[in-house]
Amino acid sequence: MKLTFSTHALRRMLRQGIRSEEVQMVFESGERIEEYPDDEPYRSYLLLGWPGGQPLHVVAADDVEEGEIIVVTTYMPDPIRWESDFKTRRPR
Repeated sequence: MKLTFSTHALRRMLRQGIRSEEVQMVFESGERIEEYPDDEPYRSYLLLGWPGGQPLHVVAADDVEEGEIIVVTTYMPDPIRWESDFKTRRPR
């Protein structure tokens, strides 16, 4: 399946200096850490990867009919909101 970036994801990547190659690395070697089955129009999920040794979160959804993975957003997780493993949200 090919990667398609939403406008929102592209804006976030530009703002945070995240390259498309880094996002690709998350899909190749990252880990799915959350699922969002109620998201519309497609179920989505959160991936964690470590391109360049830094944590990177990618929210994506699979459009099986079109054969594409839609990158909804991507960001460097905030250590204030995430435990040190960047897999577990801290209590609010």
